[in-house]
Amino acid sequence: MVETRKVVVAMSGGVDSSVTAALLVQQGYEVIGMMMRLWSEPGGESANRCCTPDSMAMARRIAARLGIPFYAVDAQQVFHDTVVNFFIDGYTQGITPNPCLVCNRHIRWEFLLQRALSLGADFMATGHYARLQQNNAGGFQLLRAVDRKKDQSYVLHVLSQEQLSHAIFPLGGYTKTEVRQMAKNFGLPVAERPDSQDLCFLGNGDYRDFLLRMTPQVESPGPILNRKGIQIGQHQGLAFYTIGQRKGLGIAAPQPLYVLEKDSRRNTLIVGTKEELGKRELTAENINWIAGTPPASFRSEVKIRYQAEEAWGTVTPLDEKRAHVEFDQPLRDITPGQAAVFFNGEFCLGGGVITL
Repeated sequence: MVETRKVVVAMSGGVDSSVTAALLVQQGYEVIGMMMRLWSEPGGESANRCCTPDSMAMARRIAARLGIPFYAVDAQQVFHDTVVNFFIDGYTQGITPNPCLVCNRHIRWEFLLQRALSLGADFMATGHYARLQQNNAGGFQLLRAVDRKKDQSYVLHVLSQEQLSHAIFPLGGYTKTEVRQMAKNFGLPVAERPDSQDLCFLGNGDYRDFLLRMTPQVESPGPILNRKGIQIGQHQGLAFYTIGQRKGLGIAAPQPLYVLEKDSRRNTLIVGTKEELGKRELTAENINWIAGTPPASFRSEVKIRYQAEEAWGTVTPLDEKRAHVEFDQPLRDITPGQAAVFFNGEFCLGGGVITL
């Protein structure tokens, strides 16, 4: 008798995780639905877009329709302490953090995965658009999704071999259009549900307003200088600006000016023309190599933001956790705090946090 493999599906009440659960039921897995309750600001408990009461109710409805058990997991405190504090601390230190990466690494693929394994699950599945395969040595490789516009291997580059050994990504071989059609075919009432956007814990608010409520000291005015060191304006706080920003500088100039650097030590914003914007190199730290160990120096397509186009460059590991990247052409938006993620064709090799 063949033993049925048990899988926990991280549900959200959206179309992707719902179709993920339906596909796995169809494939004969023993499926359990699990959804996290995440932190929201006091008084705005229904504002977190990842777990609104409506989304929770929809996830329960989908689970009932599929005939699978459903559990809600309280992750509010660990999410606040791990993700929200990381977000606030990053902006306070003058960088532009990416909390989604921390959430994937520590909340979904540590906290929630451990809950799944404690239920006796063999795997955890999510609605991410990415693919997995094993090489001849038995190691796991992370591949881009077939639908490049929806590919989420960028945010999954943080996963270890151990985590990947428990992961299933059923949607990696489909386009978003096909997934929505499958939702209709399965009779799921989420086929036209819109995708979630931006940071879940901000609700529909602006991150600047959130930072002011959480840590008012980020409103710390200082000088705006050009490359020559001449003061041409005043900023309201470095946390309110990001590299490459053009609008909202409050400076009258004969040509558009862009944020070039944020000098947190001097509380100074450096701006310049479009021609002055851009760098050809960066250093990445806290790198996770999908294979487990760094390769020798190699050519790679590199993404410096989730929505950025890949850019060719040479990646030189400095040690197991750091690497230097030199690009073929200058890039405008190299931003400390964001991730640089390395690709070799279809394969995601890993990535780390940009520091310089």
